[in-house]
Amino acid sequence: MAARVRKAVFPVAGFGTRFLPATKAQPKEMLPLVDKPIIQYGVEEALASGIGHVILVTSRGKSAIEDHFDISAELEAFLEARNKTDLLTEVRRISRLADVACIRQGEALGLGHAVLTARELVGHEPFAVVLPDDVIDAEPAGLKQMVEVFDRVQGPVIAVERVPWDRVSSYGIVEFESEADGVYKVRDLVEKPKREDATSNLAIIGRYILTPDIFEALEATSHDRTGEIQLTNGIRRLLEKRPVYGYEIKGVRHDAGNKLGFLKATVYFALKRADLAEEFKAYLRELTL
Repeated sequence: MAARVRKAVFPVAGFGTRFLPATKAQPKEMLPLVDKPIIQYGVEEALASGIGHVILVTSRGKSAIEDHFDISAELEAFLEARNKTDLLTEVRRISRLADVACIRQGEALGLGHAVLTARELVGHEPFAVVLPDDVIDAEPAGLKQMVEVFDRVQGPVIAVERVPWDRVSSYGIVEFESEADGVYKVRDLVEKPKREDATSNLAIIGRYILTPDIFEALEATSHDRTGEIQLTNGIRRLLEKRPVYGYEIKGVRHDAGNKLGFLKATVYFALKRADLAEEFKAYLRELTL
């Protein structure tokens, strides 16, 4: 029987320096897009994909993320006493969303190291990695699309997206040897190539489905010049032993990990809200820029 993807690793140990000073005392992942923190979009995507176990790779100062998905008896009692039933229902729903486990990444040694930190909690089964900065609006859910591909190919699947050629040097780029229905058989992964050296404009984005042999590959992966273990380099090592696939998710991705992307995502999701869209559109039309 083929192995199922049941767990998702969320690396959330970073300092969020792009959003200072807002992130001086709160995790970047808790910044709200409208009224929902960034990380909740990723967790809900995992749940919509049949993945019920969430592993947070955290660091000091990230307890607000854990608290968000925990029961808040005092808040529930307050809302119940004031008959705020809609809010009470939503608060209770969030605390029951997923089976959440946390482990600390002692040092900021890269995405590959963060994934390696989750090894004991993942065990010997395939798992997803979700970078919550990438907020993906898709139907079916982006991870669900990738799980369906994994079920077919039974090998690691990396989410990719076509980017402008003049931006390839900002991304990890997938070189591929064949493509069918949006699924690419990967030949190589190149971290931030120069425009003239890139053989494709397929950029790696923040969704992965990996097999447990990635952990051995990461253990054997050297630190880069910054002292970090890069997940891309671990997957390159894995590629020496087994096929790896890229998949273009059918949906809209927002990079909420930078200020402009965060603002665009906020507008996008506000305009999808029936309770906000019309008044917000009217406000945007009235702006004198």
